[in-house]
Amino acid sequence: MALQLYNTLTAKKEPFVAIDENHVKFYVCGPTVYNRVHIGNARPAVVFDTLFRVLNTLYPKVTYARNITDVDDKIIQAATANNESIDALTERFTSAYHEDMAAINNLVPTVEPKATEHISDMLALIQQLIDKGHAYQADGHVLFDVRSMDDYGKLSKRDLEDMLAGARVEVADYKRYAGDFVLWKPANEGEPFWSSPFGDGRPGWHLECSAMIKKHLGETIDIHGGGRDLIFPHHENEIAQSECAHGKPFVRFWLHNGYINIDGDKMSKSLGNFRMVNELLTHYDGEVLRFALLSAHYRSELNFSEELLKQAKSTLDTLYGYLQGIDIDKVAQAELKASNAFKALMDDLNTPVAISELHRLGKLLKKTDGDSHQIEAEFIAVANLLGLLQKTPEQWFQGSAKDGLTHEAVEEKVTALNDARAAKDYALADSIRDELTEQGIQLTRDGWRRI
Repeated sequence: MALQLYNTLTAKKEPFVAIDENHVKFYVCGPTVYNRVHIGNARPAVVFDTLFRVLNTLYPKVTYARNITDVDDKIIQAATANNESIDALTERFTSAYHEDMAAINNLVPTVEPKATEHISDMLALIQQLIDKGHAYQADGHVLFDVRSMDDYGKLSKRDLEDMLAGARVEVADYKRYAGDFVLWKPANEGEPFWSSPFGDGRPGWHLECSAMIKKHLGETIDIHGGGRDLIFPHHENEIAQSECAHGKPFVRFWLHNGYINIDGDKMSKSLGNFRMVNELLTHYDGEVLRFALLSAHYRSELNFSEELLKQAKSTLDTLYGYLQGIDIDKVAQAELKASNAFKALMDDLNTPVAISELHRLGKLLKKTDGDSHQIEAEFIAVANLLGLLQKTPEQWFQGSAKDGLTHEAVEEKVTALNDARAAKDYALADSIRDELTEQGIQLTRDGWRRI
């Protein structure tokens, strides 16, 4: 069965055929590191991490690049507000991003290029565009001439006037056309800049990804992913820059995940309903967040709520229960191609169906009398493909959940309860026991466990 992926460029689901069957190359837009990331930023990271895992089962080599934007107006503003250097700010939030991604079980990408390390590549790309008549200099800026590209707008399926009407574009008298976008901008006083043939300044946001893709993956790549909000203008402009510079197709398959709503409302700055990943991790284990993000198909909108997280936690408790008693180190590697869960993932990453198959396999494990090695192997292999069940059941039930008391806090209360009993202060002991019960902690003969 061939991998089927929905291609935004053609607006249909297609069989995925790699440019090179021995080496798949794909790129995903990463964070702009001026703050902690929110759950909306985490969705594409989890979606395309899952795709990375699937591709690794199909091809001998997969190069997955996810960039870090470490120069941007928002970064400059945040550093100024914090009275710290830009380098200090971006290093701090890059490390924070890595922590958050590791907590939700994302693998480390093959390549993680930083924008500031690729300025020379960006300048070379700008010069190519100027030489070919697709870019021009004006008032210290270099701009891309969108009208120089015959099929500009092919990804978003809108013509120039429609795009202008539906987008926030900077109205500037130095532009030949209002929709022309910046490749290079002059730096204001006190802002970081790089010397260039076009004057001291810094690159435009869209330019960064095109240059880093060319550097690390080549002129034409297999897959480019990101959130639906990036289709226009970011991804549209990446296509324009890269195809006009190199004279060949830029990306074969464009994949975009849907939006996240918070308690039924669109997540937005105006509503102030952003849910930061690190804040959620103080209440829920990272696997709970990952499970919640995978519970809906990646192209659909996802309603993110406390109820969804509670359901995810409860479901993971059940799945970890199925895992109890299995010696993972002795489980053989499964042949996944016949698995219904694998077939679901091959059908445009249908994670809800794959999760339901994981449930079915878990139930079979409890019903099977005798040899269950094949089911065990498939159960664990499917969980690994989804990035789930990455702890032992003991870790999960005793200390990994963060939607209640921490492991250390429970230990302290259990010690206090035992001390109260030893002192025959039964009222205090009963009070501590009741508090633990309310927090979902069950005392056992050997200690305690989470319910």
